[in-house]
Amino acid sequence: MKKDDIQEELQEIELPIDVEPEEEQDSGKDTRAEEVLQETIKKIKETASEEDPRPSQQVNLRTILGGDILTAEMVRSQLWLFVLIVAFTIVYVAFRYQCQQDMQTIDKLETELKDAKNKALAASSTLTEKCRESHVLDILKQNKDSLLHIADQPPYIIQLPE
Repeated sequence: MKKDDIQEELQEIELPIDVEPEEEQDSGKDTRAEEVLQETIKKIKETASEEDPRPSQQVNLRTILGGDILTAEMVRSQLWLFVLIVAFTIVYVAFRYQCQQDMQTIDKLETELKDAKNKALAASSTLTEKCRESHVLDILKQNKDSLLHIADQPPYIIQLPE
């Protein structure tokens, strides 16, 4: 291994081990650097574990924005609560949307009902006007060929014997 490679590996693992500059290097120093590297790698392997370290219980803005809070034990234990909250939120939004749709339908039907009432009122008033006796008499006078006329005598009741 070259000295530059050793320095890069040491910088990657961030251990403060100094390696001498290249001009003063000889075969003994090169082997010393390799030994230091091998010892460092051994120590790292001994201290490294496959388990996740216990997450810190501190909740701050960095853990929230960074997403680290989602791996915390608290979130894992409350996962079903979060699922329930999301489900209720979806149901709430769906009901609100359905309510808005129903309100628009009700407004449309109320407008149609007002229009129908106005048309019925107009038709009723026209019919009432045309059914008045004075209007009927005017139409009869205009049509001289009609057999209908105003009665000269008052009506009388015919009584039948039993």
